[in-house]
Amino acid sequence: MNAALELNDLAPEPQDEWRRMLRFVGWGEDARLAALPSVETLLAHAHEMVVGTYDYLSRVPETAAILGWERGVDPAHLEERRRFFTIWISRTLGLDTSDEFALYLFRAGKYHAADGPRKIHTPEPWITTSVGLVQSMFASHLAGAGLSPQALGAAMSAWSRYLSVQLNQMHLGYRVAMDMKRGEAAIPCGIFGKLRPVVETTQTTIHVNDGAPAADLLRKFFNYYPQARADALDRVWHSHHPQQSAWMEVTPSYVPKYGWRILLNGRDLEYAGGFGMPVHINDEVSIFPPGR
Repeated sequence: MNAALELNDLAPEPQDEWRRMLRFVGWGEDARLAALPSVETLLAHAHEMVVGTYDYLSRVPETAAILGWERGVDPAHLEERRRFFTIWISRTLGLDTSDEFALYLFRAGKYHAADGPRKIHTPEPWITTSVGLVQSMFASHLAGAGLSPQALGAAMSAWSRYLSVQLNQMHLGYRVAMDMKRGEAAIPCGIFGKLRPVVETTQTTIHVNDGAPAADLLRKFFNYYPQARADALDRVWHSHHPQQSAWMEVTPSYVPKYGWRILLNGRDLEYAGGFGMPVHINDEVSIFPPGR
């Protein structure tokens, strides 16, 4: 293994983070059963919540400005937003904990970082508080649902835990997308072969500080496109024993799989200094799978 080709400190893969945080908040069969008695009531109010949410956002000056609605609501844009919210609330009320939903929420976070079709940037505090507003709507509608105090409390506890994990997923996507935009050097990164359908593009632009190591650029790439890791990278493990600790710590690193090539200005980094090579303004990076 060539240590010069190692990538360290990658963000967790969305599916792993999703499962890890669901475990952390104690989302299991008991929580799912606690939420179930409230689903029918919330479903009956789903349309009301969809319409009410965007009516409210259009009236608040800050969110109206984010959406570009200062001078009035754009009907086509409103339809898109309501459609997205309808899909989201349907999956949420279905108590979806699938890996595919984890990726959906991760992608929603990237869209909030201005990487969606309309390139609208929604700052992180508005994402956080919007999820809080959803939780408040749930509580308001359930207050008149006729549930016992014990059932109502258990249901809201379950929804709070589930929505907090969803929020974490969106923050994960938002932060890796914002990281792609940091740095004065905008480096075009060409993507070739079988990796193109995986990341759904032929080229992306990654911002890094001028003179940063190529590892910084590649870390951002594989954080933004975690689905590319399975094809392009092997995970290796390193163990070390920190001072004043009774435990051995094991941390992952990633190296290119056999035959994969990372080129900086046409030179294969395996033979041209490794991932520590500096990247400068006007440089180019290319990622090639094995083969021609």
